[in-house]
Amino acid sequence: QESYTRVLMGNIDLSRLVFPSNTAGGTVESFARRALWDVGLNYGHGTGHGIGNFLSVHEWPVGFQSNNVPLQAGMFTSIEPGYYRDGEFGIRIEDVALVVEAQTESGETFLTFEVVSLVPYDRKLIDLSLLSPEQIRYLNSYYERIRALVGPELRRQRLEEEHAWLQASTEP
Repeated sequence: QESYTRVLMGNIDLSRLVFPSNTAGGTVESFARRALWDVGLNYGHGTGHGIGNFLSVHEWPVGFQSNNVPLQAGMFTSIEPGYYRDGEFGIRIEDVALVVEAQTESGETFLTFEVVSLVPYDRKLIDLSLLSPEQIRYLNSYYERIRALVGPELRRQRLEEEHAWLQASTEP
């Protein structure tokens, strides 16, 4: 539960990050690792990769490694921190995100991510006591978006059992 929560914290921290335009993914990648680094843990894979440039999934040049191009509005990338304990378990939380312009007080062009996956996280694995108030606000806002965008479609398709599951999985 602690490992899952720390991976989720990294996912949230990178997903909600506001950063200057033309910043390379490798520059902001550590935000996804910080919650794990705080307790001496890490993961040995990339934090994300480009999606859809040439109709594939794992696509260069977008991503979070040092040789990737600067992020620009309109790019799609995965955000996928994880943690693996040899011989015991592995965790990876992977979201797809669109790079979008952020609203800032300065009016300067900054970027952020808009997660488009719209899938709830496993509530049983989240230790809320580890999350900051900002991370909880982000999670609640994300769950509101899921309810607003996915809920009506489930209702339209008369998938009431699935809709009930969605409502329970996205409670604040």
